[in-house]
Amino acid sequence: MSGTVLVRDAVPDDLEAVVAIYQHEVDTGVATFETRAVDAEEWRAKITGPEPMLVAEEDGTVLGVAYASPYRARPAYDRTRETSVYLAAVGQGRGLGTALYDALLPRLRDGGFHTALAMVALPNEASVRLHERAGFERVGVLREVGHKLGRVVDVAVLQLML
Repeated sequence: MSGTVLVRDAVPDDLEAVVAIYQHEVDTGVATFETRAVDAEEWRAKITGPEPMLVAEEDGTVLGVAYASPYRARPAYDRTRETSVYLAAVGQGRGLGTALYDALLPRLRDGGFHTALAMVALPNEASVRLHERAGFERVGVLREVGHKLGRVVDVAVLQLML
């Protein structure tokens, strides 16, 4: 693949590719603490829902997805969003995460949100660098809060004031 990367809103036709990217991380990584099979209908609702979800596409192939979701259900958190970025293996290390954040973060600002948070399972220096380049600051570490794939996992909390 050597075409131009297009970052655009996710559409229902992207469902299969988005689910495959996420399911790979569910099965093999700790970037998500999900452990069950992906529910395609849950992801369809995310794609068609009110929160921004973007994909990075090259030569007609979706290589990455980024989205924002409510941080917590309590009303006092309504101006805070948690961001997530997932890349297919062939999309990693190519600037796609940066391109996705360059499109997602202005949407959050324009939407009146005040704070973006990202939770990064450690160790993952590439993801920490991605977030720091996007303007996030590391504000803490939650020690040993995840247990996945036989590992105990710390999570870095990164924050961006929008």
